[in-house]
Amino acid sequence: MSDFYKYHGLGNDYLVIDPARFDMTLTEESVRLVCHRNYGAGSDGILYGPLVSRDGSISLRIFNPDGSEAEKSGNGLRIFSRYLVEAGYVTGQDFEVLTKGGPVSVHLDSPDGRLLTVGMGQLTFDSGKIPVNGPKREVLLEPLEIANRIIKISAASIGNPHCVVGCDTIDRHLATELGPLIETHPLFPNKTNVQFMKILDPKNIQIEIWERGAGYTLASGSSSCAAAGVAHRLGICGPEIQVHMPGGTLNIEISPDFLIRMRGEVSSVMEGNFAEEFKKRLASLPVP
Repeated sequence: MSDFYKYHGLGNDYLVIDPARFDMTLTEESVRLVCHRNYGAGSDGILYGPLVSRDGSISLRIFNPDGSEAEKSGNGLRIFSRYLVEAGYVTGQDFEVLTKGGPVSVHLDSPDGRLLTVGMGQLTFDSGKIPVNGPKREVLLEPLEIANRIIKISAASIGNPHCVVGCDTIDRHLATELGPLIETHPLFPNKTNVQFMKILDPKNIQIEIWERGAGYTLASGSSSCAAAGVAHRLGICGPEIQVHMPGGTLNIEISPDFLIRMRGEVSSVMEGNFAEEFKKRLASLPVP
């Protein structure tokens, strides 16, 4: 029996740690150590679950590599869903996973869980729900001064906060330069994920991502949902959008009331056991 199972969704990699197989004490320090690329197993986060209730419902806790807990992760949910299939927790083609950011529905497009569609929930642009400081409003194309320049931002939430910046050209340098400044801007009381978005045509957008608590990342499911939703809300794109990222492409479908469905692949990387020496180091970390 393995302690962890590693997968990636378009280069966004997570460790699934099943408490029934490895009961890890979850603290900021322990999460940071496990996710560390040099001192730990290395990942963009930990998916801790399934946490199964008496009525059979399945919950998931999602942790960023900095030790903070995330409300929702699109790639993480696809990865976790594949694990549920492979570990025998689910047998049907459709099931539900509960997250801190709300319930999500999962449909297996392939029986082995390699291709999945996730109903991510309803996207909102309401400043109070995202949240964004200031008067109650829809946050669309608002000017924001950052690094001695004025940019226009649109904010949204699909259970976790996002800030979309429209750009004529995007690259990794832009994301790493402005991303951390926007993530921690006082406008966002819970910080925010950041997407730099280039419109390719009415059915295709391209994004570079700075992820809250993780930094620059090759792909993000919830970021794809937010960016596609903003592009549709602004009337630039239709309700079916392909989101192109350095790690690959996700297909996003948007209903008239902004319920978002995301379709994409998941790849298995490895499974393994932590060395006894490493387990002792984890056990020695302070517990709050």
